[in-house]
Amino acid sequence: MWTSRGRAIIRANGVRNFASIPHPQVQLATLIRSPSSNVSFQFPRHLFRAGNSRFLSYESTTTTVINSDDSGFGESYIDSSPTDSLMSEDTLDESSVSNDLVSDVAERDEEAVDETPGLDVEKLESVLSLLQSSSVEGSLQSSLDQMDLGLHEESVLRIMETPHVSGRNLIAFIKWARTKPEFSTTPEILEALFRSVATEVRKSNAYALWDLVKEIGAEEGVLNTSMLNELISLLSKMGKGKAALEVFDKFESFRCNPDSDSFYYTLEALCRRSQYDWASSVCEKMVDAGAFPDCEKIGKIIVWLCKGNKAKDAHLLYLSAKEKSKHPPRSSINILISSMCRDDKTLKLAVELLDDFSEEAHKYAIKAFSSVIQGLCRIKDVDGAKKLLYKMIDAGPPPGNAVFNMVINSLSKAGEMRGSMELLRSMERRGLKPDLYTYTVIMSGYAKGGLMDEAINVLSEAKEKHSKLNPVTYHVLIRGYCRLEEFDKALNLLSEMKHYGVKPNKDEYNKLVQSLCLRALDWETAGKLLEEMRENGLHLNGITCGLIRAVKELEEETCETGEYLAQV
Repeated sequence: MWTSRGRAIIRANGVRNFASIPHPQVQLATLIRSPSSNVSFQFPRHLFRAGNSRFLSYESTTTTVINSDDSGFGESYIDSSPTDSLMSEDTLDESSVSNDLVSDVAERDEEAVDETPGLDVEKLESVLSLLQSSSVEGSLQSSLDQMDLGLHEESVLRIMETPHVSGRNLIAFIKWARTKPEFSTTPEILEALFRSVATEVRKSNAYALWDLVKEIGAEEGVLNTSMLNELISLLSKMGKGKAALEVFDKFESFRCNPDSDSFYYTLEALCRRSQYDWASSVCEKMVDAGAFPDCEKIGKIIVWLCKGNKAKDAHLLYLSAKEKSKHPPRSSINILISSMCRDDKTLKLAVELLDDFSEEAHKYAIKAFSSVIQGLCRIKDVDGAKKLLYKMIDAGPPPGNAVFNMVINSLSKAGEMRGSMELLRSMERRGLKPDLYTYTVIMSGYAKGGLMDEAINVLSEAKEKHSKLNPVTYHVLIRGYCRLEEFDKALNLLSEMKHYGVKPNKDEYNKLVQSLCLRALDWETAGKLLEEMRENGLHLNGITCGLIRAVKELEEETCETGEYLAQV
């Protein structure tokens, strides 16, 4: 119990101001629970234990009322100076409380404590001292038996709410108490136990608490959903997904109904351990039950499922939550769309999700639109990608070079060169500068179609826009000329590369040497290229070098055969 003089000051001031309190959030009838009969108070019991350093002193001119929240921790509820409007003319001060009133209240407090049924303060202090001790001589149960504490609910609650008592000792105390016939396990006691154990994230405590829960089982009206949620949350913090699922599966056996927190904490625990198949099953049950958490948590679940390649389940969760007017954050929707675009089966659903963006969010959904266009290009749905790109041009979000390049590349591979050039001009009209990749993929499309003149025109345009080209740009043109067996033009491009400061790599040389040997049978030119490579520090592979020798030997044999036939 805290100092009787301090209690008297608070109570005396409370009685004076009970009729009219200017602040509606302060209701003296429900603030504090105390043994005194004047005012009903609800402070955490451990704050008023004898010897506890946390108490209210009458010597301060500023009064702080301590309120207890559901977690069992006190917080400052009212802190007002003597000039605060709450006190007005009745400012709490020791001069306003007579010594007689203080003494009278103190005496009545002591009498009320003594009259509390089954409460022995000295024995209670001894038990608390034992439980707070880091080491216990002998068995904890035998020590508790010797103390002979009356297991009144008030006593047990004070023990549960006392700080600096390990969760292990609290669980052991409850197990010991359950062996006594006079003890009754109540929801209030268990809730206090769960709150205290949850403050220590320890594996041994969590499993010991779970063993206690299974021991209690389905006793009528003892366990509730809030307690089981506390346990699942504790297991989730430790990454014990399987154990959390075991608790979740016992709700029906314990006559409890899972709520949104039950589903969320279970999913969190399972996904932390990458147990996505089980998480998918729990998510399905959550959707069927319609027990959705808040929008922020729904977004987290969507992200977890996408990480585990469960985009289809995440999409179902999204649609079901939307029907309940729960809209997850935009960032989680972007991740959902990106994940769905990686699977051909869910790509079309991702396209439909783009319509769910609000007008404001639509302006900033470049990542989502880019993912969908990339997916459409992957499955060669060029028309769909092109249509979506033009939709972005008309209504936003404004596409950048990367999006244009994806569609231009797909059109070029499909041989739709007119469409590619139209998009190139559209980029320029929008103030975008086509990069070398843009020009290269267009040149590649022309070269594959044998339209080398058009490809060279694109090369000329690229030279005007970019001061430095790269080997890949020339490589696609050299391959195109070799395919048409126009080797002179291919060799000219090789020389042009050097003029523009582009150093040919062995791919260009290799392609030219092979084409000269296999198609033109020009081993001499191929040999010159080989020497040029060596001067530049490049080396052909053995197969290509052998090809030059083979063509040379073939030509020599042909000449010898021709001379022999001429002599005959």
